[in-house]
Amino acid sequence: MPSYPIPSRHRSGPRRRSLLTGAAGAAGAVLLSGCSDSTSTEDADERPSAAGRLRARGARDSGELLGRYDAVLAAHPALAARLDPLRAEVKRHQAAFAEGQTAPPSPSASAPSAPAPSPSVPGDEKAAVRDLAKAERDLAGQRASALLDAPAELARLLASVAAAGAAHAYLLTEDAK
Repeated sequence: MPSYPIPSRHRSGPRRRSLLTGAAGAAGAVLLSGCSDSTSTEDADERPSAAGRLRARGARDSGELLGRYDAVLAAHPALAARLDPLRAEVKRHQAAFAEGQTAPPSPSASAPSAPAPSPSVPGDEKAAVRDLAKAERDLAGQRASALLDAPAELARLLASVAAAGAAHAYLLTEDAK
């Protein structure tokens, strides 16, 4: 049986389907750019300031926690072997938050006008360690809550630091037993 070739219907120029797709795509792009121009500009203006505030707060909170570690270590130098590694991590967390800041925070936003009072440290070592564990746990909870509103990169940092804080709280709680 002979096979008969199917006649080719190649037209010159674009096909109707590709013209419609192209026209719809162009119209959609125009509509989207018209809609997204104003909102993307507003979002871009708000995101850096919100992220900057979260970073400044993270650095400040880590600095305060670092002050707590320093106060406990000053009152109970015998705890240095157990607390120094955790304190070093808190210092790295503070640096990680400060590293991402594009400009130093304004004095009114980052530091109170009067110096912060040094935290009181219980005379009992175990009570001092329990207080540190509570401070770590509370800060980890605050950071876990804050990551919900943070941009992706900062949310990852907040999650990581919150997890580390929770681990510190666990280790400190085990030490205080």
